[in-house]
Amino acid sequence: MNLLEAIQVRSSRRTYLETPIAEDKRRQLEDMIHTMNEQGGLCLKLIQDEPTAFGKLLRSYGMFKGVRNYIILIGKTEKDMRERVGYYGEKLVLAATQMGLGTCWVGGTFDRSPVETHVKEGETFCGVITIGNIESDKSFMERLITKVTHRKTKPVSEMMESDGEVPEWFLTGMAAVQKAPSAVNAQPVVFTYKKGIVSAHVTAEKYGHEKTDLGIAKLHFEIGAGGGSWDLKDGGVFTREA
Repeated sequence: MNLLEAIQVRSSRRTYLETPIAEDKRRQLEDMIHTMNEQGGLCLKLIQDEPTAFGKLLRSYGMFKGVRNYIILIGKTEKDMRERVGYYGEKLVLAATQMGLGTCWVGGTFDRSPVETHVKEGETFCGVITIGNIESDKSFMERLITKVTHRKTKPVSEMMESDGEVPEWFLTGMAAVQKAPSAVNAQPVVFTYKKGIVSAHVTAEKYGHEKTDLGIAKLHFEIGAGGGSWDLKDGGVFTREA
């Protein structure tokens, strides 16, 4: 499975099996996290066999079951940190999808007390990504939650602005953006193509996770466009590989 295929099959999973993550997959994830932290100036951590964060029904509202592993999303408290959390965190999500693992971005609905002990002075906690082994098909509860919480995906026309005709690679990038997860599926990012220059920005901040959504959407665009690199900041420019 390549990354574009991982984008197509990824979906938020909330029910996990008790089976531990295989050792080779754990090592691969931890190696990636080490690299992501160095590249992004982040402090992401993989926590394993820790059931208490999602163990209390009242805290998780019954939306999660069997969560014992998660990636803590922490970054140094500085500008554009949340966008980097989104960009590099989604790289981990797609890698986990390639491994056959389930994931879900979570900003709340869990007990933070066992998680916040990992946050040091000068750092900001942004949420977690649950991760683990899953059944191939979603459980009844997962399907019900998806039906209740999922908003209709925006058409590409509502997620882009241009000063004329756009190239095919821009459209394939936008098709990948449509599949990007975002808080309450709000899809708050708009991509702009003007004078041959691509940039992306958040339209409004309502839920507090929009900058993370921006980083996730930028990664999806980059993969869909066939490669390139982003200036990771709101309004940052995309440089496509020749």
